[in-house]
Amino acid sequence: MYVCSCFGITEQQVRDHADKGACTPRQIASVSKAGTDCGSCVRRIQSLLGRGACPRRELADQGEQDVLGAEVPHIRQAPRVVQVQAA
Repeated sequence: MYVCSCFGITEQQVRDHADKGACTPRQIASVSKAGTDCGSCVRRIQSLLGRGACPRRELADQGEQDVLGAEVPHIRQAPRVVQVQAA
């Protein structure tokens, strides 16, 4: 069954991309374009992905390359802002 009729992306293709590590609608869009035109399929993609574990996040924690072929950036913490008062 088609999930994205704009680009002809099926449920199975979304599942295949998820098996390769895509775990958000944005990541599915980056590998398939699904959800980037009219956007009506984004909720269906989200429901197919569910809320399970994300292999990409696990790989990032281990410092490995992601299964979609890109370097997984480590999660950076925002720099602390220190206010200095004039003396």
